[in-house]
Amino acid sequence: MTDFWLLGVAVAVIAAGMTLVWLLSLALRNAGIVDVYWGLGFTILAGFAIWLGSGDPGRSALTLVLVAVWSIRLAAHIGWRNRGKPEDFRYQEFRRNAGPAFWWRSYFTVFLLQGSVMWVVALPLIAALAAPEPQALVPWDIVAVALWAVGFAFEAGGDLQLARFKANPANRGRVLASGFWGLTRHPNYFGDAVIWWGFGCLGLAVGAWWALASPVLMTFLLWRVSGVAMLERSMVDTKPGYREYVESTPAFLPRIPGLRRRG
Repeated sequence: MTDFWLLGVAVAVIAAGMTLVWLLSLALRNAGIVDVYWGLGFTILAGFAIWLGSGDPGRSALTLVLVAVWSIRLAAHIGWRNRGKPEDFRYQEFRRNAGPAFWWRSYFTVFLLQGSVMWVVALPLIAALAAPEPQALVPWDIVAVALWAVGFAFEAGGDLQLARFKANPANRGRVLASGFWGLTRHPNYFGDAVIWWGFGCLGLAVGAWWALASPVLMTFLLWRVSGVAMLERSMVDTKPGYREYVESTPAFLPRIPGLRRRG
């Protein structure tokens, strides 16, 4: 199956998945479940692509493993973190502003919008799973695995460190500024971006340079739109000690230990 046809299949798979999650969100009155589904959607898409595609078996297996490990861990983390909590404040605000029309407006502005982003972000995965050549790992595949490993360490390691920090009552009201959180204020977002640059390299391994639109978009969203920028607006004024933390630790790109922060 060519990239073109697999891209079309991806549209259908993503739309169907987001529609089902939207219907579930109406029953639960919680649009935040889309955040849990976000990662899992890529694994589901990769499964369909392998089933329908004709990509190299070795690269297809590698791609599926990397996507599955990342997505299942992310979904489990978000689901566990949100258990028993009310709907995320972003969706609550949208629900208030939309009023009675929220049920159908959320389908387009939350679920299908995220589905559209998912389609663009999935480009390197689709490319890697559709291409039958090359039939052996090339240097770009090795770079992809290396970047994925670094990104996963930052994302999963940062989430684990923060969970342990918050679990200690003595840390209530304090700011975590050690470990990965001493290198960047958002190691989870930075790690996620690096993971997708790794996936972008899988696209380069099969000659799909256009697949780099995925990590470019993810980095922009995580750094400037829905990740760092959105979270920091609320934390600087509400969390004691965070302003000092901002002065000593970069927001996104990690500092190199031993070097002073510039700018």
